[in-house]
Amino acid sequence: MEGTTQPTAGAREKLLPTSAAASLPPYLDPHPADSSSYAVLLVPVRRRLRRGGRCIAPCLTALLLALAGFLLWPADPDISLARFHLGHVSVVARPAVAVTISAALKVRVRNPDLFALDYTRLDVAIGYRGKPLGLVTSGGGRVQARAVSYVDANLQLDGIRVVEDAIYLLKDLARGSVPFDALAEVEGHLHFFFLSIPVKGRISCVVHVNPHNQTIVHQDCYPE
Repeated sequence: MEGTTQPTAGAREKLLPTSAAASLPPYLDPHPADSSSYAVLLVPVRRRLRRGGRCIAPCLTALLLALAGFLLWPADPDISLARFHLGHVSVVARPAVAVTISAALKVRVRNPDLFALDYTRLDVAIGYRGKPLGLVTSGGGRVQARAVSYVDANLQLDGIRVVEDAIYLLKDLARGSVPFDALAEVEGHLHFFFLSIPVKGRISCVVHVNPHNQTIVHQDCYPE
């Protein structure tokens, strides 16, 4: 039986690599040339909008719509009694209590809207203690947007009988101050593109007149 030949120590050393580093390929070098280099991984960050920022646009839109509605919404004209010039007033007791009044009125009409106002008529009614005595009507006209117009009206009441309040009228006549009611009313239309919007303005006044010297003691007016 043949014997197995064992390799010598020198031959075994030649079979093993002399250096572990020498047997590794260059791309598996355990000691890279630059050991201080780092890799940074960038992660995309999504910015979150604040809840307050999301509400700005709807709130701003609502504010603009409210402002547009406030400016474009039609408003009634403002009426005021600019002048009440008393020409003549007299009260007779026989054969029946009657009143004669002549006066010149100037009514101020202001249009607060952004569109022109075409009014068809201007009515001024005169009464005593809630009872109508007479009515004067003036013609129509136009008031431009955001403008003011003055309308003249002449009132003439001849011998208007006062039956129910004759006693009060005689007392006011003796006192030297007769309160007359004046109601001015204007009606018209605002033209908004193809729309015609009806509007109306009214003002009530109480004019205290001294029939002896034909003067106005004082007057109180308030819009209705």
